[in-house]
Amino acid sequence: MRPFVICALLLLKITLGDACASGRFTESGQCCRLCPAGFGLKVACGKEDTKCTPCPQGTFSSSEGLGPCLPCAKCPPSVPMAASCSATQDTQCECDSGFFFLSNHGLCAPCSKCTRSQGAVRPCGIQGDTLCQICGPGTFSEELISTKPCQTCTRCSESEVEIQHCMPNLDSLCMDKQLHILSRPPLGGSDAPRGPGVEEGETSPAPGTPKLPLDDEGGSNHILAYVSVLAAVVLGLILYVAYKCWRSCKQKRALSKARAAELGASPEGEKLQSDSGVFLDSQSIQDNQPSKGTKRDSKQDNRLYINLPPHRQEEVERLLQEGGGRGWRHLGAALGFEPEQLDLFGRGEAPSHTLLSNWAQKEGSTLGLLCSALARIERPDVVAALNSPTQGVSLV
Repeated sequence: MRPFVICALLLLKITLGDACASGRFTESGQCCRLCPAGFGLKVACGKEDTKCTPCPQGTFSSSEGLGPCLPCAKCPPSVPMAASCSATQDTQCECDSGFFFLSNHGLCAPCSKCTRSQGAVRPCGIQGDTLCQICGPGTFSEELISTKPCQTCTRCSESEVEIQHCMPNLDSLCMDKQLHILSRPPLGGSDAPRGPGVEEGETSPAPGTPKLPLDDEGGSNHILAYVSVLAAVVLGLILYVAYKCWRSCKQKRALSKARAAELGASPEGEKLQSDSGVFLDSQSIQDNQPSKGTKRDSKQDNRLYINLPPHRQEEVERLLQEGGGRGWRHLGAALGFEPEQLDLFGRGEAPSHTLLSNWAQKEGSTLGLLCSALARIERPDVVAALNSPTQGVSLV
């Protein structure tokens, strides 16, 4: 009798498998319920149904499930908080443009980008990373790297014929029906083409009159016309691809200029103008005043990296980016970053800038500590770039 009951319970589980959201059953065959948002698992489903408990303060649960409440994340220093943690939502932090807050690592990571045949169904921002999805029927995306949603496919008009069906990575291609590329012109009748030299309104020669071999010449002209049309179509496709490449390069240059503008807008690089026409760099004056004839010890340098002039930061980032064997990734390991965090930095266009920007937000991010890490990875050229004197006075 007991084996029969067990078989009946298994059959019931298989039959109700699609209707049970949790996919788990009690010993009596009852479907285990899921804990709602804002609740965590207290007692797992077994002899009795699932028991849930409200998430205590400092934890959250954003969706239904059978897991415990998760601890709330904390925004890193200098990153403003957009929304505090609640029982159903984690802490939301406002990272810079092009970055999103990665709660399990507690840092701002570069946004992901959708590839060809994919569109963004959720933009990168406070809610998280970019969410990409393959374009469905009737939509497409031809861009290699994009954060835009899928576009609607072009529909050919009644006077056009579709020669390329729309696919997730390619738009529809239409051609005018009047081209008659694949059709042969009629040989006779009122619609027959007139030969060279026969103007509109003139009649054709009477039957029995000797005819010149105009048909062959007309056929050659039609072939030349068809070849010209095909060449024009191919040239149009080439120009279309070239335009797409030019547009992509223009977008990349605009992003680079925007990054350069953000660096140039820092108040650390501003210059003071006096009545005599002499410009003084305030950071250079601070560097030159305390040490006349003496050298600063990099290990005892308590200046913060974030207060370094923008042009000096760009030089350091360039050296680390162009470094051969030991670059920004080795420096990140020396500064205490995990390999997963370094992989996230590598997804961006300027990983050295992302690494140093995140490190500068931590407490105690001094030049002395940075120079010590550079010395451990054997990069004296970057140390020299950090400690090189800047030109404090420039005459106009």
